[in-house]
Amino acid sequence: MSARGTGRFPAVLLVIGTFAITGGLVRALLAGPDHASGMAALLITVYLCWVLLEARVSFRTAGEPESEDDRGSEKVYGAARLATVLSAVYGPLPSAPWRPWMLVPLALLVVGAALRLASIRALGRFYSHRVRTVEDHRIADGGPYRLLRHPAYTGMLLAHAGIVSFFLNPVSVLLLIGAFVPAVVYRIRVEERMLFDLDGYRAFALRRKRLVPYVW
Repeated sequence: MSARGTGRFPAVLLVIGTFAITGGLVRALLAGPDHASGMAALLITVYLCWVLLEARVSFRTAGEPESEDDRGSEKVYGAARLATVLSAVYGPLPSAPWRPWMLVPLALLVVGAALRLASIRALGRFYSHRVRTVEDHRIADGGPYRLLRHPAYTGMLLAHAGIVSFFLNPVSVLLLIGAFVPAVVYRIRVEERMLFDLDGYRAFALRRKRLVPYVW
């Protein structure tokens, strides 16, 4: 793949993912009028709205030059995310009638997406889907970054835990645990190889865990 083609990866993945997830939404809507199918459609709609809210960043990143600092993590992470969500929304739809517990996956999705969007907002122009440094790069310590080094990834994992726990099937669970979580960890390792070279990041990191307060 050419450098130009790989540079467009975020935008291409966004378009493919949006159409594919929309197909999952149509499938849920056609499944019938029962409450479980309606909840499935609601979760997918919330997920799509979240994807579209990040669309501007995806297209902006597509215009950025390739970075050796990224080490392919953008593609590994993006592919694992898409595989996880598609395996969930195209798996068996919940057959049980609506139950109050179904609000828990929805809450995880909403809280996770909100945390990620708040983290992106806190980073402002320094946020990118691709690992790279920019001129006058600074360490963000406001918003969710007061508590964690990588709150955007915490939000991402919470949101996908919500999706997978609702559309529960062995494939989506395996992809979440065996592909997406490792991809996030790899991505964090790649980012921190670059970030620890920035003035002030080591002190910032010493006071915060990466993803989960008091754990890691």
